[in-house]
Amino acid sequence: MTATRQDLDRIQALRASVESVILGKSEVVKLAVTALLARGHLLIEDIPGIGKTALARALARSISCTFKRIQFTPDLLPSDITGLSVFDPDRKEFQFKPGPIFANIVLADEINRATPRTQAALLEAMNESRVTVDGVTHALPIPFLVLATQNPLEFTGTYPLPESQLDRFFMVLKMGYPTPEEEQRILVSRRGDDPVEKLQPVIAADEVARLAGAVPAVRVDDSLTAYIVEIVNRTRADKLFIAGISPRGAIHLSRAAQACAMIEGRDYVTPDDIKTMALPVLSHRVLERRPRASADGRVSVHQALRKILQEAPVPQ
Repeated sequence: MTATRQDLDRIQALRASVESVILGKSEVVKLAVTALLARGHLLIEDIPGIGKTALARALARSISCTFKRIQFTPDLLPSDITGLSVFDPDRKEFQFKPGPIFANIVLADEINRATPRTQAALLEAMNESRVTVDGVTHALPIPFLVLATQNPLEFTGTYPLPESQLDRFFMVLKMGYPTPEEEQRILVSRRGDDPVEKLQPVIAADEVARLAGAVPAVRVDDSLTAYIVEIVNRTRADKLFIAGISPRGAIHLSRAAQACAMIEGRDYVTPDDIKTMALPVLSHRVLERRPRASADGRVSVHQALRKILQEAPVPQ
């Protein structure tokens, strides 16, 4: 099954709807939609007030779907996310009460403020697309997207995600500051009511699920598969990194490239699709031996990955 012109129009309408309130961040919006269609999950690392929550809300309001927000705190328990069984005295049996994870789009706000045990409960649900409580397994809705946020500059009272947990996120993004012109537009748009609240759905949840099911049909030539393998093997051989990209990272890069191609209206992947997706999909999956770039000129992960992309032979 391939996407039709009507499907592509709906995808563009979704992007346009979110971009109408997330001003000046068209690339970030495109990556968020790519993750949604690729059935991946997003982690946005940036300072407070930059628009992380607004992005999740705008995406949810543009889709006819359910949306839940979980504010992560040190006292949050796994059952506060997954739900729990409660005894019903009338029926004389335990009834499962679903937690906020049972939504199409879930905002996990400040995920690094919860304990590792609670983080693991969320990440397990993300990985398995289901929750098991008291020995009973409950499937999560389709589509299912977790958009997690964390402040990379604040460490007091936080529990940083270990590399093995970071690897479960499909992409890691940064919103970044707006330009002065974009910030003026933001200030004007926020003088009245919240513009996110005015958004109307432009696509149904079942249509998103159907489009996500069409992503694997996007053709990836054998030469491009070899290109992805070449990229990940170069990260494993790079002396800057303690560990390179895992096979899961390679799978996610291939799937991201397929979703990117679909968004661009093609039923085949190009090398540019792979290059576009490489940094957001791979940068959080490598562990470097030295600190990130600083005043003394040490090489950063992004710089090292860009160098690999420049040097890896591109299929013709």
